[in-house]
Amino acid sequence: WQQIPARLYLGIRKPRRTILGMELAGDIEAVGKNVTLFQPGDAVLASTFSVNFGGYAEYKCMPENGKLVRKPANLSYEEAAAVPGGGMTALGCLEKGNIQPGHQVLIYGASGAVGTNAVQIARHFGAEVTGVCSTTNLELVTSLGASHVIDYTQEDFTERGERYDVVFDAVGKLPPAKGKSVLKPGGTYINVHKDSGSSERIEDLRFVTDLIEAGELRPAIDRTYPFEQIVEAHRYVEQGHKKGNVAITVS
Repeated sequence: WQQIPARLYLGIRKPRRTILGMELAGDIEAVGKNVTLFQPGDAVLASTFSVNFGGYAEYKCMPENGKLVRKPANLSYEEAAAVPGGGMTALGCLEKGNIQPGHQVLIYGASGAVGTNAVQIARHFGAEVTGVCSTTNLELVTSLGASHVIDYTQEDFTERGERYDVVFDAVGKLPPAKGKSVLKPGGTYINVHKDSGSSERIEDLRFVTDLIEAGELRPAIDRTYPFEQIVEAHRYVEQGHKKGNVAITVS
């Protein structure tokens, strides 16, 4: 049922927007006469969620005050394009948990686009992170800074006897009652579909890129496809087993 609002927003029988793509990275080609924050040649990354998508196009017109920031120099364009969606969503959700140093945080779906960001952001806040993922993703989640990893195909995390200050379902597939069952008194359960909201804040995007420039966060890229193979890219993502993000190169 949680997918219904998304389908209504994006389109039921076909996409409401003819050109898809909710995030991008590239170089600014031209600016309006009153633009002062950017200039031609600037390398940037952006979310196009609030401006009718269009990230798959060769060119996209963005407002100067949109969700647009300069690309960190330590990222490739493919990595930069993966920053806005997963990064801002993870940050916005985790902020609801009021994470403090030493808190125990469990992230369910720790190897996805949101989850890989959440592991690193929670670590930045000083949490001890437990990531739940499949067998093939244990190494990835550990490399991102998780102190503990649980293979959900082999073990039920609710039977370990551990309790957490925050449980974050980063994929929206965990029954709420199950997530809440392992919370400490006063703990917070967060669901990515219910708690991420529909609005994006430029402050969140700047915060995430600051972490990247400081070396505390890095987007995880599973595969990169050329634009001509965009259908294959979507089919791969729809299988539900990607590690982090899938990038499309538009030349």
